[in-house]
Amino acid sequence: MNRLIGELHSFESCGTVDGPGLRFVIFMQGCPLRCKFCHNPDTWNIKEAKYHRSPEFVVNHVLKYKSFIKNGGVTITGGEPFMQIDFLKEILKRFKQEGLHTAVDTSGYIFNDKVKDVLKYVDLVLLDIKAIDEKIYKNITGVELKPTLEFAKYLSEINKPTWIRHVLVPTLNDKESLLNDLADFIKELKNVEKVEILPFHKMGEYKWQNLGLKYELSDVLPPDNNKLRKVKDIFISKGIIV
Repeated sequence: MNRLIGELHSFESCGTVDGPGLRFVIFMQGCPLRCKFCHNPDTWNIKEAKYHRSPEFVVNHVLKYKSFIKNGGVTITGGEPFMQIDFLKEILKRFKQEGLHTAVDTSGYIFNDKVKDVLKYVDLVLLDIKAIDEKIYKNITGVELKPTLEFAKYLSEINKPTWIRHVLVPTLNDKESLLNDLADFIKELKNVEKVEILPFHKMGEYKWQNLGLKYELSDVLPPDNNKLRKVKDIFISKGIIV
């Protein structure tokens, strides 16, 4: 029997933006998306993992910080956590046994019965919806939008607490009509606690250069505060918490 090993990118012991409270963040390696604005392209290729660790190692490492994160929890992100579904399930089960709050940050692209099973051990889903239009979504990510929307609807069906995340990228997904359509989709879901509008930034551009990849957004500026306020107002006007 092969020993279960997780392919991991990195750890962050004091995360404050990936879920409620102070959190231990586990970055997993491997992602099927190729987002043009990705700030962690070094997580894409699962064969380039920096760490190869057993579930026992990861859980025991996190538990060293249990007294600090007991009012927060553990967030699994990436990359795409559901690419390593068996490893993910094992560590989430252990964290729940330890009484820790668990969150998974996902694109929702991988959606099947095994994912549904793992969700039993997830307290909060951070679901990234890059755009609500199929063509624009594929232009941004390189993959189809449909699985993500089906995933979102399933989370609503099971009433799983969810935060929707949307990275606002000028010239890619910032049209008012597009944002209205996204807000209309979200307001029909019964489980969404809030929407996070995350401004595009270029802090990961150097990683693209280091990997020898073409970064198409070098000339795109981050949205200013006025733009962010207007976008948030679109969601607020539809009764959505941002």
